[in-house]
Amino acid sequence: MPPRAAPTRAEPISAAPPGAVRRRVVFINRYFYPDVSATSQMLSDLARRLAQHGVVVHVVCSRQRYDDPAAHLAANEVIDAVHVHRVWTSRFGRDRLLGRAVDYASFYVSSAVRLLWLLRAGDVVVAKTDPPLISIVALALARVRGCHLVNWLQDIFPEVAQHLGVNPLPRWMSRLLMQMRDRSLAMAHMNVVLGSRMREHLEGRRIPGNRICIIENWADEDSVAPKATHASALRDGLGIGDCFVVAYSGNLGRAHEFETILAAAEQIQGNDSVVFLMIGGGVKMDELRRASEGKALRNFRFLPYQPRATLADALAAGDVHLACLLPALEGLIVPSKFYGILAAGRPVVFIGDTQGELARVIDGAQCGAVVRLGNALGLVAVLNMLREQPQMRLAMGERARALFLQRYSVTRATRQWLELLHDMD
Repeated sequence: MPPRAAPTRAEPISAAPPGAVRRRVVFINRYFYPDVSATSQMLSDLARRLAQHGVVVHVVCSRQRYDDPAAHLAANEVIDAVHVHRVWTSRFGRDRLLGRAVDYASFYVSSAVRLLWLLRAGDVVVAKTDPPLISIVALALARVRGCHLVNWLQDIFPEVAQHLGVNPLPRWMSRLLMQMRDRSLAMAHMNVVLGSRMREHLEGRRIPGNRICIIENWADEDSVAPKATHASALRDGLGIGDCFVVAYSGNLGRAHEFETILAAAEQIQGNDSVVFLMIGGGVKMDELRRASEGKALRNFRFLPYQPRATLADALAAGDVHLACLLPALEGLIVPSKFYGILAAGRPVVFIGDTQGELARVIDGAQCGAVVRLGNALGLVAVLNMLREQPQMRLAMGERARALFLQRYSVTRATRQWLELLHDMD
């Protein structure tokens, strides 16, 4: 019996909880629209949606783009009813850790000055995690101005930096900052985390459970919908329409791993009908490109980030999609590319901790497969199985879309945020 078709749109969700949200909401994050980095896209989506529901929204951010520190965005503007305040920062960029640290420090100072001028008693301050530890600054400002602090944790520092071996601070300073960070979380009105493993990590740091809630990240169900592979203009333009396309879309950075993918591609290279389509950037994307060229592998295609307006078409180019995360970072990061894959109705193959956040979800929903980090032969076996069984791919993709509409749509997340803000009135 063929699998039942999944719904194509989210179930209706009421526009807002009972009563209007009366408080102003002020977000803090280094990046905002038109920047297209993951944290910027999440914030831009939410800020616009809240403004559509009548919430007065302000955003304090930098004048740069994630991929262009030399960008000079307008200092002040209103975008879709969102009041954007862009402050001055240094512009060293992300290439060197010292320069990045200076950029962070300048944002701490400039954003603090702007927030002292902007905040009013009763406002809700929502601090994201770029730059790291901004919650420490936000707590001090919230207390001075009589505001409510909500921390929106996309990742958890300095633990991430420590696990990656890129923390330039001495141990005593890291311990001190971690204590200050924990205090800023414990004293906040609420800490919004992305999943159960992240909640478990905070509870292990003795952050009160009643000050932690899970609001998962999302994709836009109206912008990304399932689309047949043969209808993808990107796939057709690359001349790989008849191939089995294993896609990766987004950042491949220090928190990720490419050796398993590379080894699997090396095993499969004799099969010209299998293509690894790598879309995006990041330090490890560059390393993967060089490694594949060094091994003369012909089954890779590399493309830069694609415009967000063509995201649905780019995701449709893949028969299956890959996601990965270093096991040591479970509970500290949740790969945001996962939500777009589900929205596109594609099976997801996760490479990492088989008991991790995404592994639990994938296994529970049966919308893909999980491969242990380093198990290249296991990855080859999974890809061959999915290549040879199109009906299995179709069923997994339908379950992926159904799961997305149930848990990961922007409409559902907006509702959860509105409820959180309403409860603070």
